[in-house]
Amino acid sequence: MKKIEAIIKPFKLDDVREALGEIGISGMTVSEVKGFGRQKGHTELYRGAEYVVDFLPKVKLELVVNDDDVERSIEAITKSAHTGKIGDGKIFVTAVERIVRIRTGEENEEAI
Repeated sequence: MKKIEAIIKPFKLDDVREALGEIGISGMTVSEVKGFGRQKGHTELYRGAEYVVDFLPKVKLELVVNDDDVERSIEAITKSAHTGKIGDGKIFVTAVERIVRIRTGEENEEAI
């Protein structure tokens, strides 16, 4: 099992969720986050004063999938989140040792 974390542009969330749904991935956690990478921040004007916005709004998706679904999930996220512009995001994949569903006690693949 693998945990996939994807940082994407907020307006791409519905496209990514739909693309993952089409390949049978239904469960995920979504968080509103802020950050920056190579794109750094940008300067804005507010009430005549200029200031730098260092952290840009992003959305972080977290999903745990079986090893067989990792490549299809990455492909779905990549295709649906892609704009071709700086700040499209990143995908991180890490191994998951154990999952326990609190309600039933089911573990690992049964708990996904």
